[in-house]
Amino acid sequence: MSMLCYNRGCGQRYDTETNTDGSCTYHPGVPVFHDALKGWSCCKRRTTDFSDFLSIAGCTKGLHSNEKPPEPVKPEVKTTSDKKDLADLKPKFNEHIIQAPKPIECIKRPSADEPLTQLELKVSASLKQALDKLKLSSEAQQTEADEDTGEIKIGTSCKNGGCTKTFTGPQSNEEVCQYHSGVPIFHEGMKYWSCCKRKTSDFNTFLSQEGCFKGTHLWIKKDDGKKVVPCRHDWHQTGSGVTISIYAKNSIPELSHVEANSTLVNIQIIFDGEKEFQQNLQLWGVIDVQKSYVNLTATKVEIFMKKAEPMTWARLDLPQPAPSHPSKEDSIEDQE
Repeated sequence: MSMLCYNRGCGQRYDTETNTDGSCTYHPGVPVFHDALKGWSCCKRRTTDFSDFLSIAGCTKGLHSNEKPPEPVKPEVKTTSDKKDLADLKPKFNEHIIQAPKPIECIKRPSADEPLTQLELKVSASLKQALDKLKLSSEAQQTEADEDTGEIKIGTSCKNGGCTKTFTGPQSNEEVCQYHSGVPIFHEGMKYWSCCKRKTSDFNTFLSQEGCFKGTHLWIKKDDGKKVVPCRHDWHQTGSGVTISIYAKNSIPELSHVEANSTLVNIQIIFDGEKEFQQNLQLWGVIDVQKSYVNLTATKVEIFMKKAEPMTWARLDLPQPAPSHPSKEDSIEDQE
């Protein structure tokens, strides 16, 4: 009487009278399925195809058996509806209650009429060296033109912003000068002129922008002593402070000063060539004057203002309220 062999990987029928050692070729291990690979735990052969897995020949010889091999033991899953038992299953740890910090109260905006305090000036070593060189070479410098006689030298560049023409002779006075009447502005990586505001991020493209005004060339600028000139300036902020950068070369510490109170800052920078930069700003936020200072370097001036409260400023200066127009009734009363 034939019987079915239940050894893994065999599945053949056998006769008990002819069942001897070596009659059955089977797998003593269990199937293994991992990372799309299929095989047996008793041998190392692996395949990704299920049909190939079924056709893997056994690795062990022995007697046929009509007893089913035991099934793998599944992990016991404990289920209970008792709340106490569920609480016992939870991991034990020490609970710490963290209290959130109290919100910072908004600082009341101080009056702009508070007394002004002069900020500390910090002079860099590079600026000291540059000023020393200027003192040594000041006697050897020559002007491009004689202002008393009005003589203009060949090669003198036009002083209008954005114009790249040079003086080649009397015929240069008849040329039309195409220039920018505003000042260059560099802010957040963008470069443009205040008069036309054609913004670009490339410096060469900015320099090649054609002027938006037409007029005559300006070969000589008469020096009437100190003169207020526009300077490139920018500002940026962090969580703790606001920094104003003024790009003025060789500022003179003895003649420059920055005064400020909690909401107002007055800037006066004197730099090489008896030129002056002035600006008065009513700040958008409130600053701590005692922790604010000014850094003077050879290429720029940085004014650091410590924020009185950790908040983001929407802009540097506070917008001025629009002037109120008199109503029609008030104008009628004035006429009467």
